Amino acid sequence: MAFADELKKLIGKGKQAAAQNSDKIEQAVDKAADFADKKTGGKYAQQIDKVQDAAKKAIPDK
Repeated sequence: MAFADELKKLIGKGKQAAAQNSDKIEQAVDKAADFADKKTGGKYAQQIDKVQDAAKKAIPDK
């Protein structure tokens, strides 16, 4: 039970850190999507946009 409790604490801290830095994380997601789109020559733009949107939705709000 102690391991599960520690894991829950770590997850909580991770969510809190992500929420505090949500702007930076969104910028990183945008930058990664732009990079992938550029490297693929726009061939997979729709798929990249879908992944980008999903990643942004996964970021906790402040």
